[in-house]
Amino acid sequence: MYNFTEIEKKWQKYWDENNTFVAENNSEKPKYYYLVEFPYPSGSGLHVGHARSYSALDAMARKKRMMGYNVLFPIGWDAFGSPAEQYAIKNKIHPKQAVLENIKTFKGQLKKLGISFDYSREFSTTDPEYYKWTQWQFLQFFNHGLAYKDKKNINWCNTCKTGLSNEDSSGGVCERCGDKVVQKEKEQWVLKMSMYADKLIEGLDETDFQERIKIAQINWIGKSCGAEVLFDIKGTNDNIKVYTTRPDTIYGTTFMVIAPEHPIIEKYKDKINNYKEIKKYQNKSKEKSEFERIELSKDKTGVKIDGLTAVNPVTKELVQIWISDYVMMNYGTGAIMAVPAHDERDYEFAKKFGIEIKEVIKGGDISKAPYIGEGEMINSGILNGITSKNEAIEKMITYLKENNIGEEKTNYRLQDWIFSRQRFWGEPIPLVHCDTCGWVPVPDNELPVLLPDVAKYEPTEDGESPLALITDWVNTTCPNCSGHAVRETDTMPNWAGSSWYWLRYMDAKNNDCFASKEALDYWGMVDYYNGGMEHATRHLLYARFWHRFLYDIGLVPTKEPFKKRVAHGMILGEDGQKMSKSKGNVVNPDDMINLYGADALRCYELFIGDYEKEVIWNESSLNGCKRFLDRVYKIGSKLNNSNEYTKEIEIIINKTIKKVTEDIENMKYNTAVSALMILLNEMESLEHITKKDYRTFLHLLNPIAPHITEELNEKYDLGNVLCNSLWPVYDENKLTDETYELIVQVNGKVRGKVIIPTNSTKEEMEKYALGIENVKIHINGKEIIKLIVIPSKMVNIVVK
Repeated sequence: MYNFTEIEKKWQKYWDENNTFVAENNSEKPKYYYLVEFPYPSGSGLHVGHARSYSALDAMARKKRMMGYNVLFPIGWDAFGSPAEQYAIKNKIHPKQAVLENIKTFKGQLKKLGISFDYSREFSTTDPEYYKWTQWQFLQFFNHGLAYKDKKNINWCNTCKTGLSNEDSSGGVCERCGDKVVQKEKEQWVLKMSMYADKLIEGLDETDFQERIKIAQINWIGKSCGAEVLFDIKGTNDNIKVYTTRPDTIYGTTFMVIAPEHPIIEKYKDKINNYKEIKKYQNKSKEKSEFERIELSKDKTGVKIDGLTAVNPVTKELVQIWISDYVMMNYGTGAIMAVPAHDERDYEFAKKFGIEIKEVIKGGDISKAPYIGEGEMINSGILNGITSKNEAIEKMITYLKENNIGEEKTNYRLQDWIFSRQRFWGEPIPLVHCDTCGWVPVPDNELPVLLPDVAKYEPTEDGESPLALITDWVNTTCPNCSGHAVRETDTMPNWAGSSWYWLRYMDAKNNDCFASKEALDYWGMVDYYNGGMEHATRHLLYARFWHRFLYDIGLVPTKEPFKKRVAHGMILGEDGQKMSKSKGNVVNPDDMINLYGADALRCYELFIGDYEKEVIWNESSLNGCKRFLDRVYKIGSKLNNSNEYTKEIEIIINKTIKKVTEDIENMKYNTAVSALMILLNEMESLEHITKKDYRTFLHLLNPIAPHITEELNEKYDLGNVLCNSLWPVYDENKLTDETYELIVQVNGKVRGKVIIPTNSTKEEMEKYALGIENVKIHINGKEIIKLIVIPSKMVNIVVK
């Protein structure tokens, strides 16, 4: 048993004092940039899930440095936003103080884990020196027409009293507090992210993201191709524009559905006989989040509009108009043509409300279920007899164009990014409003616009930003005309500061720009980015959009920010459930470090299972990893003074070098640790091991357990500190044993074994097999039917 507390503190101090992990800009070494997802310093500190992902990337970074690379592996803090504000309110302290305390806790925990971050580049999104450039970049969006203010229905959290993007309210609940999200009309700053939908899809081709991450991005962007079709409203000169991906099924349209917010309702309210009923349904819809409205499994609701009827532009048949909350005003046109025979949602709606179901594609039994497959077009006029879906769609789009009743159209699920938040703790939006000049940017030389130093910062009851109450801060002068102006009082979302932070790491102390061209050119794309799968459709999308915009205006050298993006699996509690305080199954890494040491925790977190999959925490297995390290410490007593490999284990050492090198690179940490355990078993079986045996073993283990390996390397005077030494290289000629054990069967039963040369031919294997005495006994007097030879493994003799 070794004193892990003393050893770990010693080496952490050594690394700090020697700036061991500080990266150089413009080094002559090849560069490699590792990035962990910007941590949010919460009040609860690190959990063992953080420890897993940080230890994993740290193992890669340490190995890469030893392979001769200039490695950038930075750390900073994503500290603006609702969580800090909520924590501060709960603990009756200022958010600024809460953030400082939480960063101190997080940083202390990371140091105790021995993560090899370059702390010389550390910053927080709440540092004025940082958010100056967040504000400056927002102004580039504004100056290029990509930031606008608009009154629209947004996702609203009544608990946090702020607006939320679709990504922040996934599942119909607030991403921060978990409460139900409703719809509320509010003026908001918005970034035109939808304009970048195609670029965001195309850009994925320039990345090496995990396939599941690419799919998540593509699905969220939600590109679909179809047509917009004009349905006249009977008795008016107006029409309703619908978007459909299946214009070929227009002959099967038996009703239309419009969003509750559709403007024709107010426009023609005098014609609507059941307007009060419609209004009541509209109000009820506002109480639902977007997720609740579009959820496929929910019960269908709706109201038929009595007094308005549409006309099918192709068949000229009259079509009922309904409102239902499953149609969204912000997707497509806010109206759909319903073809219940061939759409599950329309079918359920038609069945519930007794609406006609008309078959137009042969192939199913529409009395039992909608038919959503392909087949021959029927009851479809000009399309009858066509069996190809694509051909039918193309022909109908041509017809729509020729008759001026529709056009080809591509739509996206991706919406513009709601960028305003009605809270105090965020980057102030650097714009002022002047009655004469409108919205005017704050001049560059006046950035950053600082948050006022106030005691009261809680959200207001009316949903306005608390900054609006600070009149001394709000009232200012217009930079254009010098007249009276007022500051924008909404703040940026917590995603703003994390949408470009990797760029600042490249040149973190630059006061003249967010990063110099030289630094940006040198570091280029982040080579390896690790984060949670839950951010594959939120932060990652925002980050890629923000970076691509900066590329388009010539501020960064690459279209995409990240070359490779991987996601780790979650660590579940010992009960198999997600860790949470309410379930009492949270494991604090500090407790584990105090009991077993940081190296044992790191080793266990990487040995626990497939890095990309969920795993269940098991403290007894952590104790097993501690015992493994105890054995590593103890085996030093077997050392002799030789600086060559011990002949008996030379092959397995070279095999282990190859395997650990490749496994760490490919995130197969569990099998890398397993290979080291196997090698240790072999070393323990020997009476003595050499210094070269031991140093190579410690070197391979060092990225996973850096403290104990450095200590043993120093204790036995095996060579230079491992963190400054070159990674071991295996000998291609020493990966295969000179001999192996040949297994010999007779009629499938093992009857003998013999050691033979590895390069034995098929004929030689048969000769060795037939020469074994016990084999001779079992084949004596019998006819050999055939010899089955499995190269380098086995011979099976079939007799009768």
